[in-house]
Formats: sequence, structure tokens, C-alpha cells
Amino acid sequence: MDDATQPEDSPALRELYAGFEANHLKPLWTQIGNLMPRHPHPRAVAHVWKWSTLYPLAKSSGDLVPVGRGGERRAIGLANPGLGGNTYISPTMWCAIQYLGPRETAPEHRHSQNAFRFVVEGEGVWTVVNGDPVRMSRGDFLLTPGWNFHGHHNDTDHPMAWIDGLDIPFSFQNDVGFFEYGSDRVTDYSTPNLSRSERLWCHPGLRPLSGLQNTVSSPIGAYRWEHTDNALNQQLLLEEEGHPATVAQGHAAIRYVNPTTGGDVMPTIRAEFHRLRAGVETVTRREVGSTVFQVFEGKGAVVLEGTTHKVEKGDIFVIPSWVSWSLQAETTFDLFRFSDAPIMERLNFDRLKIEDDRQ
Repeated sequence: MDDATQPEDSPALRELYAGFEANHLKPLWTQIGNLMPRHPHPRAVAHVWKWSTLYPLAKSSGDLVPVGRGGERRAIGLANPGLGGNTYISPTMWCAIQYLGPRETAPEHRHSQNAFRFVVEGEGVWTVVNGDPVRMSRGDFLLTPGWNFHGHHNDTDHPMAWIDGLDIPFSFQNDVGFFEYGSDRVTDYSTPNLSRSERLWCHPGLRPLSGLQNTVSSPIGAYRWEHTDNALNQQLLLEEEGHPATVAQGHAAIRYVNPTTGGDVMPTIRAEFHRLRAGVETVTRREVGSTVFQVFEGKGAVVLEGTTHKVEKGDIFVIPSWVSWSLQAETTFDLFRFSDAPIMERLNFDRLKIEDDRQ
């Protein structure tokens, strides 16, 4: 029996529903509750991945699985338990831990999807983006906007791991993806301390006259930890001096921006960094869209729909659309955050609800 039919339906109504079924039609009146709920009911679920589990698995993959053409990257995607086995951390975003062994090279390729890397620990890898070698170091946030050739090489005798974030699920759902192989190696094996993009663009308040045209994604290849750390420290120092500088008491935060527009670094991904003083608790909030955090340093907890999860360095957690969440800092608590906020805001779907239940 079709889901729309009931035992008391007339033969004529049954025939109507059979006609719908035969012609691949679905009447709105039988499914409006699922199509237009009173508030989001995401299939994705809130979930925490522990770095103490992720890193050993990544290391084992480094011992057993080669990197190169075919697999392209030794990247292990975080699969949301609510999304039916898809390697998606949320319906719009993809997150993976990538592992590169000593002296290894991941070959170059490019794709429509926008990507970034964030380094929670380690040194010695350079990512080469359109021929520009970019050093990867702890605390650095690195960009690979869509359709930029990129590969990675490890110049040391030690392995390195980091997280990748991409808009793969959003791109896949909307059939916008293209992919192209590049060099089997990387186009430049040099190891400069600063990339060419940083040398041109990373001077506070200064924009090169050669770069007056706005760009869809940021032209900066790496946002360095030293600048992030100093910006957060200065916010908290200004707060101590009685000046408005933080988003809330004891809560410093920055957003990585495209210097040509002042907007997000890429059209589909927002990235931020948050620092909470020990003992600080944030308000509880609900937001439309998906958010992912990785703990960079310190210990604390995330409260997801009323359930408290202890987290520490390296741990990753996802907050699906309209799931309530708050943060609690046990020590100084540093967290990297990325989200699909640019998509939600451009389409006017963004919505925020604050539920301040702090005592």
C-alpha cells in the first residue's frame, strides 16, 4: 500500500494515488511535514572525534597505504553518523585528517571545490598552490581556493598530519564539480619561509596597487599563527584595560578575511579562531547551517543539545543546523572554527537564536 493511501480511501482515490506513483509524482499534502518543518530537523548529528583515536589511525594508514595517483591524498574523511555512510561531516562540508610521511610528495591536481588546511601540530610540509610554495606550520590556516593546482611535499624525516576542509558535499549535491590532474610531483620543491602571496599581501592595512581588483577568494596563501595569536592576546589585554574588544567577557575571536573585499576567505567557507579564558562559558545558541570546531590547545567541553562532551587538543566536533551548543573552558581554550555561513547568508537562510541559560 502506498504511504498516501488509507484503508478507508475510495477506489477512485486509490486509483488517483496509483496514477501518481506510475508517473513519478508525489502529492504535497502527504509530505509537507517533512518538506517544510517548523524548524530544521537535520539528518546529520552532533558528534565528537577524538584526536587520540584519529592520529594513530592516520599513522597506520601512512605505514600501509601509499600516496600518489589514484588515491591522490592519504586523507581520512570524518563521516557523520547520521548521513548514511557518506564521507561528509555535514550536508555541506567535508573534513578529513591528511597524513604525509617523511620525504613524501602528494601529486598536484585541481578541482572546483574550495579547500583549506589547518595545522594543529607539526612542521616540514610545503603545499604548492599554482606554483607558489607555502610553508605549513602549527596554527597556520592555509587556502586552496577552487580550481587552483596544488600538491604537497614533506621536506623532513618526520611525518605530519593536518585537517582538510572542503565544500565537497555542497558541490556534489549541486553538480558543479570538475577535476583535473596536474604534475605527478610538485612544480616547485623550494622551501621558503614566506610564500609569494604572503610577501605581496600580508602587510597590515596595506594593499598592493597591483592588486586593486577584488577577488572571489582571498589571494593570501597562509594566515600565520603568530598573527592570530597576537590578535587574540591583544583583544584580551584591551578587555583587561576596560576597552571593548572581545565578543563576550573573556572570549576573544577573529575571522580570517579576504583582504580585497573584507568578506570571507572563500565563497562557501567561513573560518574563525576563538580563545576563551579559563572558566568562561559561552551562551547557548542555535544557528542555521553547519559548524565544525577543532580544539587547538587547552581543555574544555562542548555542550550539544544539553549533553556535555569533554574535549582537548586535536579533538574535532560538528554542530549540525539548529542544534544547540555552548562552550566551557577548563583552561585557556583555543579553537579553530569553520562553517558554511557564507552560503546561508547569501541565500538569506541564516538565523540565530540565543538561549542564555548561564547562572
